[in-house]
Amino acid sequence: MYKVIDKNDVEFFSSIVGIRNCLTEDLYDYSHDETEDLKSLPAIVLKPSNSDEISKILSYCNKNFIAITPRGAGSGLAGGAIPLKGSVVLSMERFDKILFIDERNLQVTVEPGVITEVLQNALKEKGLFYPPDPASKAFCYIGGNVSTNSGGPRAVKYGVVKDYVLNLEVVLASGEIINTGANTLKNSTGYNLTQLFVGSEGTLGIITKIQLRLIPYPKHNLLMLASFSNSDDACAAVSAIFRAGITPSALEFMERSAIDKAISYLGKANFNISENTRAQLLIEVDGNYLETLYTDCETINNVLENFNCSELLFADTESQKIELWKIRRNIGHAVKKTSVYKEEDTVVPRAELPKLIKFIKDISIKYGFESVCYGHAGDGNLHVNILKGNMTDYEWNTDLNKGIREIFSFVKSLGGTISGEHGIGLVQKSYLDIVFTKTELDLIRSIKKVFDPNGILNPNKIIDL
Repeated sequence: MYKVIDKNDVEFFSSIVGIRNCLTEDLYDYSHDETEDLKSLPAIVLKPSNSDEISKILSYCNKNFIAITPRGAGSGLAGGAIPLKGSVVLSMERFDKILFIDERNLQVTVEPGVITEVLQNALKEKGLFYPPDPASKAFCYIGGNVSTNSGGPRAVKYGVVKDYVLNLEVVLASGEIINTGANTLKNSTGYNLTQLFVGSEGTLGIITKIQLRLIPYPKHNLLMLASFSNSDDACAAVSAIFRAGITPSALEFMERSAIDKAISYLGKANFNISENTRAQLLIEVDGNYLETLYTDCETINNVLENFNCSELLFADTESQKIELWKIRRNIGHAVKKTSVYKEEDTVVPRAELPKLIKFIKDISIKYGFESVCYGHAGDGNLHVNILKGNMTDYEWNTDLNKGIREIFSFVKSLGGTISGEHGIGLVQKSYLDIVFTKTELDLIRSIKKVFDPNGILNPNKIIDL
């Protein structure tokens, strides 16, 4: 059992961060993230402003066996920021500075509380590009992206967060401050601690500084919306585009129910969708030479014709591109407004997407729930929103878990895994036995014990000690 926060603890924390940054009332906003309807009130919220303050807080919590949950913007979808009841929330909202943009070496040093889109816009002004762009980029923090190894639509061409992190400053549970790597593009010096912390969801240490590599910003992009009368053809076309020698900068899948919900949520769409359309692919290519991009689009069009593409819309203006992306980026928000829901983040080899979607629809019928599928088809990352609809509370709380387990087992059989970019957090941890053996789970647990022997860092997430 963890220590219950008392007056002496509050006084100590206040002496470190100041009374204004030590909250003990009106803590509801810190009790949840964007995961379903799960909530748990902390006893106190701390808002440190530098690594030394976090070092003192963690040292104290470790010695006194006080549970502590780090929190970014609270935009996660796996329950990673939901605290234990009565514990400490460590909010990173004051770590909001872009410390140094190194234009010569194409790198940036940034604090974890910087909003992802704010960072991207600041870099774009200097002709630099940080590609990972989760749907929540307008409000999520870069630290949360690192902690869950986020991706987004452009991961298909440019990779995910792990592909850009060079070095991290981390405060360990003991209060010690370490650097995990070096600010170099190559590093084979010992174990790769940097990549160990990427995706660790605050269970191994608190990230306080991030060194990212950058690339030049591409000068042009072209966007197409392809419509299909069935999901099988849409998904089968994905792999064929790559086999034709094209690597799009984004290749997104949306089934009809996802599109309709997004349009209803937004209130309009500036284009017509045929009644026969059951799925769409949003396809983007980018680069420095328009002539090359137009050739790529022609090749893609030829591929789509072989998969019964019924209509191809070419975004002629920047405003049209924004409107098309707005629909894709708002599907998740739209689904949440329609029903109690769960969101699963499956990923398989992209050629297996048709099999996965068919299996999900069969499971939906078997267990009586509605499924809404969309996601990053280019890298096989399918988001599955499960809506409660007419399911009874018993079916939702008991039978549904059986259905999810069947889906995850099928994902594993296809060579995939149960999270592509959302992390494991609280809600996926019970399914880890599907993708890991006992030996593998024991290794993960052993790593946790090395970095956090008392289990104070984000307890109840990923794996239990």
